[in-house]
Amino acid sequence: MNESLWQRAASFAARAHLHGVRKDERTPYIAHPFRVAMTVRHVFGCEDEIAMAVALLHDTIEDTTTDYDDLEEQFGSDVADCVAALTKTKSLREDERERAYDAALAQADWRARLVKLADVYDNAMDLCPQTPENQRKSRRRCERALALAAADASRPEVARAIECVRALTQ
Repeated sequence: MNESLWQRAASFAARAHLHGVRKDERTPYIAHPFRVAMTVRHVFGCEDEIAMAVALLHDTIEDTTTDYDDLEEQFGSDVADCVAALTKTKSLREDERERAYDAALAQADWRARLVKLADVYDNAMDLCPQTPENQRKSRRRCERALALAAADASRPEVARAIECVRALTQ
């Protein structure tokens, strides 16, 4: 029996993030991509296998030694392209980096924007501590992701995602 795409992505992501931890310095980092994938599937109602794989792998290029070629070889260009669109170029100044990131996401497959909504949803739910400044930053991230995903609102799973993320900002 062959593993599905999302199962292979889960194993790959777990290996890639093996020693990473969240900002609380206790939670294994892999919990975040797993929660993002669960959000895509169980909160947003998306069963698309590529979207699930992208959710699991969304931070691998940005936060591990994984590169685009690794993902393309293992998972194909659809997955690799979405993960690349979700990757910020750290060599750019912050203002340039954020503009380039938004531009790449705007041009990407709808699945990348759906995963971005799941990412901001999970990060908003995981805020520690719940300071006013953290809440303001989270709200801004949610609003950016919502603006990018608006073009995909005709897709039922994206419409549901928009509704869920919007509820966090109110």
